[in-house]
Amino acid sequence: MSMPNLPQSLSMNAPFGAGPGAPAPGPGGPPPSKDRKMASAEQLVLDLCNPDLRENALLELSKKRELFQDLAPLLWNSVGTIAALLQEIIFIYPVLSPPNLTPAQSNRVCNALALLQCVASHSDTRMLFLKAHIPLYLYPFLNTGSKTRPFEYLRLTSLGVIGALVKVDDTEVISFLLSTEIIPLCLRTMEMGSELSKTVATFIVQKILLDDLGLDYICTTAERFYAVGRVLNHMVGALAEQPSSRLLKHIIRCYLRLADNPRACDALRGCLPEMLRDGTFNACLREDPTTRRWLQQLLSIVGVNRVPGLQAGGGFEHML
Repeated sequence: MSMPNLPQSLSMNAPFGAGPGAPAPGPGGPPPSKDRKMASAEQLVLDLCNPDLRENALLELSKKRELFQDLAPLLWNSVGTIAALLQEIIFIYPVLSPPNLTPAQSNRVCNALALLQCVASHSDTRMLFLKAHIPLYLYPFLNTGSKTRPFEYLRLTSLGVIGALVKVDDTEVISFLLSTEIIPLCLRTMEMGSELSKTVATFIVQKILLDDLGLDYICTTAERFYAVGRVLNHMVGALAEQPSSRLLKHIIRCYLRLADNPRACDALRGCLPEMLRDGTFNACLREDPTTRRWLQQLLSIVGVNRVPGLQAGGGFEHML
């Protein structure tokens, strides 16, 4: 299979990690050069289009993707490569319902998703990735209800791709996501996922809210606001039993951003969880001054001056 975007010297028969003229490795020799690393990456990308070699190529590229600086453009511009990755995704749709996903299937498709995350993260390919509507192929994975490990791994890795898109503040990314079902899908994960997938899903909602377009979207109707508020409220209650300072940080930041909207702020005066007001999370936030400051700002905005006991030891009053 020809790939005009790759060097003519590469062929399907080239040995792994070696291109023409590549120096032979020797004991105690210098580490592989950048050219040799890219030759290795190019060969593995070629292998993705060979069904017999694809599984190993997915594994090797996903493990080594941080070593290859230009892997994302290489993946995007190589003939047939993105189609091969989408083929991996579509192949497991039938085992999503009823849930029959095996660990091996989950690992393989998650390796493909890791490569798509690489494309979503790169400045040269992010918008091309978006304009091709590739995130939509991941949404069935976020709509699953199984809590088994293979499904949770799949859910978390899919969220990682969306998280890579929103990590760089870009209204065009937010606009695209809001035109899809990403908010309900994230809320679903925030209710039933593991702590880690809940954290990533809440981060995505937080990043959407931090964009003015996202805040306006959530606060345009009471239904949208209360859908988000209900899930955040439920999560706060769950964290009282199983604390997670990392997850709590994103929840509080979501509430604080909602308070920037006058209508939402009025609503929060009546529906902000009591556990955020009464000092329940003092111990959880003891080592996190940023989140403590956000919480005090939130409570001040909605009309609660302080959390009992939280100021002790150079707390909010010292920081504000």
